[in-house]
Amino acid sequence: MFRFASGLAALILVMVLGKPTLAAETEITAPGPSGALGGVLSEPSGARRGVVLIIPGSGPTNRDGDSPAGVRAGTYRLLSRCLQEAGFASARIDKRGLFSSAAAVPDPNRVILSDYAVDIRSWISVLKAREAAPCVWLLGHSEGGLVALVAAQDPRDICGVLLASAPGRRLSDVLREQLQANPANAPILPEALSILGELEQGRRVPGDQVSPVLSPLFRPAVQDFLIDAFAKDPAELIKAVRKPVLILQGERDLQVVPADARRLSAANPTARLVLLDDANHVLKSVDGNDRAANLATYQNPELPLAPGVCPAITGFLAGAPGADGSPPLG
Repeated sequence: MFRFASGLAALILVMVLGKPTLAAETEITAPGPSGALGGVLSEPSGARRGVVLIIPGSGPTNRDGDSPAGVRAGTYRLLSRCLQEAGFASARIDKRGLFSSAAAVPDPNRVILSDYAVDIRSWISVLKAREAAPCVWLLGHSEGGLVALVAAQDPRDICGVLLASAPGRRLSDVLREQLQANPANAPILPEALSILGELEQGRRVPGDQVSPVLSPLFRPAVQDFLIDAFAKDPAELIKAVRKPVLILQGERDLQVVPADARRLSAANPTARLVLLDDANHVLKSVDGNDRAANLATYQNPELPLAPGVCPAITGFLAGAPGADGSPPLG
């Protein structure tokens, strides 16, 4: 487990060493299946030390890490600024069918996780050409970490992979555990587990066989996505990655637990594991175990990232093979 200097010490270090002037952000696009994918590129002035593609998490999460479902933490915007200050360019992107990528596909509900990985390859090509970089770093947050691992199965043009708050188990295993852990689910548990088992086997369940109470979770519109996602084991995927890997996990995460990070680390012992005592799922600082206080950070874009987040990411990028733009070893 790594520990980092206080925020004051980090500030003093920046003052001594100086930091690059921040350049304006630029809207960029990449080819999508039916139209353009949209994103924004943040670049430091002067020489680039590399380029990082930030991959968003589950649901309608936008390029900044926010969601109409109630998340306004601005985590990806803060990550981008952190990377800029360290001399790295970064791209924040909108997912296929959503926001500035709405034209990429007619129906965002008919997108599976593997489709997102295809889009990552498109973004890699654009960023390589625009930045004249030999490779691109992938930084996946939450479900975006799983997308990054799928994309990294083809190692071409990828410098390495950074996983932040990423699951270490199959999504079906996580859902099963959550369903069984809540006593209130007892009346619907047999049906829920039966549907889960069918989807794990790649079989769709007709909508009229899904109870209304379970419809938000298993409605037909999302079953193709679930079937595809359930088939992917993050630990098996990371085992095959031969590029540098960072696993960054907060101990206060309510959605992905430290055991997930340790499972990923065990599957790829060459990866760097960083556990942050007081960071939560959106990489903000949380004191204690108050669930309400933890969730309140999801609504506050003014809160900075937890103190250890930026040093962990930029330190990894600076020290890993390929950080200077040269292809990584392995």
